[in-house]
Amino acid sequence: MPQVRSGDVRLHYEVHGSGGDPLLMVMGLGGSSAGWDPALVGELAGSFRTIVYDNRGTGQSDKPDVAYSLEMFAADAIALIDSLGFDRVHAFGVSMGGMIAQELALRYGPRLQSLTLGCTTCGGKHAVPPPPESLKILTAPRDGASDAELVRRAWPLAYTPSYIRDHRAQLEETIPRLLAHPTPAFAYKRHLEATYSLKTYDRLPQVATPTLVVTGAQDVLIPARNSEIIAERIPNAKYHVIPDAGHAFFNEARNQFLDAFVPFLQAHLMDG
Repeated sequence: MPQVRSGDVRLHYEVHGSGGDPLLMVMGLGGSSAGWDPALVGELAGSFRTIVYDNRGTGQSDKPDVAYSLEMFAADAIALIDSLGFDRVHAFGVSMGGMIAQELALRYGPRLQSLTLGCTTCGGKHAVPPPPESLKILTAPRDGASDAELVRRAWPLAYTPSYIRDHRAQLEETIPRLLAHPTPAFAYKRHLEATYSLKTYDRLPQVATPTLVVTGAQDVLIPARNSEIIAERIPNAKYHVIPDAGHAFFNEARNQFLDAFVPFLQAHLMDG
């Protein structure tokens, strides 16, 4: 089981593909690398050395019950790419992973060849909050629900109603993969608490890394306007919205996402 150390914490990771620039994929709130659709990882691994890993508190990485921070998560990512021997990587983060990726760009900018921020926010007073019904789902007590039921409960936050209706069987098939190494309740809470400190609005103009900001127009967890704000704040950032997708646009509309993402990466290759 491939692992690296970040301080006292062991991080589980996988590298897919054997050629091309390294691409670091950073998952979101409470999610492990199992949250990436294997088909998406497989597509990207055809052109890039695609690195997926479990943030502390998730998957097969260590889960210390201490306060987490976005800066800590960013330092973990740097420890991983250091251990793998990469001077620079393309970074793609979604949701909380996009918050971590912002900190990577702001704190470790020279280590990034490109930056892609998916369905994320700058936080603070400039952020557009989710509707109350989404917050209610996000923060609802467990009330004895099984791990599988918790996954199903989160589907409306990630996907559009039509996608859930038409792809329920496929969504059900993902549950065993997601729950092979479930995130403990305390670690999910530590993740959520870490996001509360996010405030990058005033710092985003400092980002010098070529940036793509992408989101689903139907996102009910982090409304699309948040991505627009980020794109407006980062110099020369490109903004791409997928009309009929929700928060998990990279799964729900994989091909549409890849049609925007891959050309962006290819325009910023290390030997380009």
